[in-house]
Amino acid sequence: MNQLALEEENLQVQKEVLENIKDLRSEVKKNEIKCFLSNEADSLNCYIEIHAGAGGTESQDWADMLRRMYLKWSDKKNFKSSLISEHRGDEAGIKSATIKIDGDYVFGWLKNESGIHRLVRISPFDSGARRHTSFASVWTYPVVDEDINIEILEKDLRIDTYRSSGAGGQHVNTTDSAVRVTHIPSKIVVQCQNERSQHKNKETCMNMLKARLYDYEIKKREQENQNIESSKTEIGWGHQIRSYVLQPYRLVKDNRTNFESTSPDKVLDGDIDEFLEQSLYRLNEK
Repeated sequence: MNQLALEEENLQVQKEVLENIKDLRSEVKKNEIKCFLSNEADSLNCYIEIHAGAGGTESQDWADMLRRMYLKWSDKKNFKSSLISEHRGDEAGIKSATIKIDGDYVFGWLKNESGIHRLVRISPFDSGARRHTSFASVWTYPVVDEDINIEILEKDLRIDTYRSSGAGGQHVNTTDSAVRVTHIPSKIVVQCQNERSQHKNKETCMNMLKARLYDYEIKKREQENQNIESSKTEIGWGHQIRSYVLQPYRLVKDNRTNFESTSPDKVLDGDIDEFLEQSLYRLNEK
């Protein structure tokens, strides 16, 4: 068709052919990505845990920025997100938070986001306007399907209740409705405080624990050398998977794929698809 359009100097048909080629390339790219989302857990929904590193308010604000980035990404994809638990910072930001995102192949998309994320910027909390480096850890794991049987023994659990520190009104803040569950053999800890009822919070915790144990078994099956918690190394220098630099230049770089973006504002507003695609392409090739 393009050859005929060239011979007849038909610019309209040439334009239509180019548009069709663009659409075909887009479809090919989508199908390529689907090939990389074929693991057992890829189609499941996803929990995201975020923890601030050392550095007080600065790192806690960075952890909150990361949470906002993933929530913005979720919104752009028309996925559903919900807050499971959070521990607010003393002055600003968060010390830690867990969010849940529901949608098609969410865990497949986000499975390579686990690791340390580094921020370099002029601190809004420094009266001297000096440049600061902050770290926060991100950990993603799948929401387990109800049909998957994960055996959890009561004797292996330690269940603690405490008073919620987040929003939720007078009832939440005056009763011990928040729940923390520790799985003693694996040392996995999950917590939930977003429900008014202690019973519902415990139910959510057990679902999260089931998901964590499932992910633990998947990792063992894939013969990874480290324990499920080993990616939560020291939240600091030398461990980061991605750097977000706002000063003295503007660049976001993934240290595993070497993919870069010179638009950190867009990235922090949830425009992370290219980073996710590159991690699927390059890390799966390895």
